[in-house]
Amino acid sequence: MNVDNVIMELIVKSGEARSLAMEALSQARCSEFDKAEKSLADSREAGRLAHKMQTALIAADGNEGKVPVSLLLVHAQDHLMTSMLAQDMVEEMVRLYQRLDQNN
Repeated sequence: MNVDNVIMELIVKSGEARSLAMEALSQARCSEFDKAEKSLADSREAGRLAHKMQTALIAADGNEGKVPVSLLLVHAQDHLMTSMLAQDMVEEMVRLYQRLDQNN
């Protein structure tokens, strides 16, 4: 396994997950709820793939320090955490927009 390649893919997939979550929020703001749900589903899939890469890094490390902790790895972890938080928050906000839309 090329650790640097896995780290870069982790960054890319995490960024994709975050971007899709934010796209879902924008769609919900415009009452495009079907599109928002699709974007959220796509975001979750990208996040799942990112999490799978993180798990591969953890397994490769074996809790023995085999994977060096670099600024790039920390950056990748930050991207993953941020995308996961964005997904959770956007999902709640989409639900709020749906409620507002139903009440109007």
